[in-house]
Amino acid sequence: MFENYLIRLCCVVAFSWASSAVADRLEAPEAATGLHTRTAVVRQHALVVAANPLAVAAGVEMLKRGGNAIDAAIAVELVLGLVEPQSSGIGGGSFMMYYQHSDKQVLAYDGRETAPAAATADMFMLDEDQPMSFYQAVVGGRSVGVPGLLRMLELAHQQHGRLPWRILFTPAIKLANKGFIVSPRLHSLVAKDAYLSLQPAARTYFYHADGTPIAAGERLVNRAYANVLLRVANEGAKAFYTGKIAQDIVTTVHMHPTNPGRMHMGDLAQYQAKSRAPLCGSYHAYVLCGMPPPSSGGVALLQIFGILGHYDVAGLQPDSVQAVHLISEAERLAFADRNMYLADDDFVAVPIAGLLDPAYLRQRASLIDTEFSMGVATAGVPAGAVSMSKDNALELPSTSHLSIVDKWGNAVSMTSSIEDAFGSRHMVDGFLLNNELTDFSFMPDQNGKLVANRVQANKRPRSSMTPTLILDGQHELVGAIGSPGGSSIINYVAKTLIGVLDWHLDMQQAVALPNFGSRNGPTELESGTGLVSLQSELEMMGHDVKVGEANSGLHGFMRVQNGWMGGVDPRREGSADGY
Repeated sequence: MFENYLIRLCCVVAFSWASSAVADRLEAPEAATGLHTRTAVVRQHALVVAANPLAVAAGVEMLKRGGNAIDAAIAVELVLGLVEPQSSGIGGGSFMMYYQHSDKQVLAYDGRETAPAAATADMFMLDEDQPMSFYQAVVGGRSVGVPGLLRMLELAHQQHGRLPWRILFTPAIKLANKGFIVSPRLHSLVAKDAYLSLQPAARTYFYHADGTPIAAGERLVNRAYANVLLRVANEGAKAFYTGKIAQDIVTTVHMHPTNPGRMHMGDLAQYQAKSRAPLCGSYHAYVLCGMPPPSSGGVALLQIFGILGHYDVAGLQPDSVQAVHLISEAERLAFADRNMYLADDDFVAVPIAGLLDPAYLRQRASLIDTEFSMGVATAGVPAGAVSMSKDNALELPSTSHLSIVDKWGNAVSMTSSIEDAFGSRHMVDGFLLNNELTDFSFMPDQNGKLVANRVQANKRPRSSMTPTLILDGQHELVGAIGSPGGSSIINYVAKTLIGVLDWHLDMQQAVALPNFGSRNGPTELESGTGLVSLQSELEMMGHDVKVGEANSGLHGFMRVQNGWMGGVDPRREGSADGY
């Protein structure tokens, strides 16, 4: 059943698997309750799908001016950093998958944050045995990794962009100077955040003088951000990584009275984005391509489908207990391996070939009992594995995803993040700094074994971001997908791909399917959806069921007969448009 298909550079990855008008449209529903909660958007030539209509408009403008998917992605992300600052921005990092139609090439760009040179394995430990609590570590400078977004965007643009770099900054600069209308989601997140108002610059920007949060419908101006973008537009990314902006970042990181960080000017000056070999594998008549480490998304996603390939997923109903059971069991097996082995493979030997080996995945698939849950899966022992201790580092769901296809058939699937909502809560020059270093394991070792995802100087923390490209058997572009959601990203993307490729839903229907899955703990069901009715039956099958919010933010597109169809997550404020 398994077949060799594609290569990850040095090793074969072989597997087979059977404005006011704008403001009026903004929505933030608690959860999708069915398949048709948004009207599908189809455009003939080019399409942008992203988390805010203002950002989508910026991307479409670049496409209409003759730009390609890379150009549009840069314009979209710069606007997202303004209008959706809680999720991503120039103070954070990103992973980008790029499809180049002219030669059917898939490229992967790594703009993940790095630990500063002064980082140590015990930097999140209170003493030898006691790690800091999550928000003890997050709030302040200690959690801030060296931002990678702008260096990554610059690298991708230098290699593939069509429009001048400075043009791509125009929409965000204009919007920052003019002001944008605060969305309901941004207002809600500011209002309920317990830490954002503690930092003076963030308090001044996000709150009124009387301490009340910015209101939905209010116009918010950010001239400091506009000034930073203007400098980077004119001087390139070096304007961010050296000089005054870099010094402002370092000063802010060090100034926290109880939780200062360790970043220095040299860390910023020496940061490099990386072009990496993508991970690709066949599924039915399709090829899925995703990010390699330091993201765990590509490996875990391909493991999930490699395991599910031994079962008739297409024959299951999307809302059935059998579907939830089988898919959740495959996911818990993948997460068991993820938590043991996945980390920055520039520092740790990650057994990627072993994890994706057909024989290994066949053996893992055989562990699934179709009638009863395994509860908590144990990591396997793939070829090339070194004995490690498992890692349960938190990875919280404040991230943003965009998917773009241009008129030439080039495409971008890009996920960006500052980690937690509002990151470290530290604002500098109009943008928020990330807290990505808390994606590392706080404990460097357990039970006498090292943790693969432990803190090390200049290392990139493990991520779950899963930007994914979908190709056909001739390596032509079929679609793209990705999501916010912390470590749940992997399961959100898997659900959507199963919806499209196995259950033959369109992209909008698949995105809106209720979210579910397991991260090798409880089986999670999205509250407010029909899947909640399965709880009792799942519990009888041995599942520990947890019902809760699953605010994914999935955004993707698929090729259709008359162009491209966008899938917009009804759980957030995104949109799709093109021409």
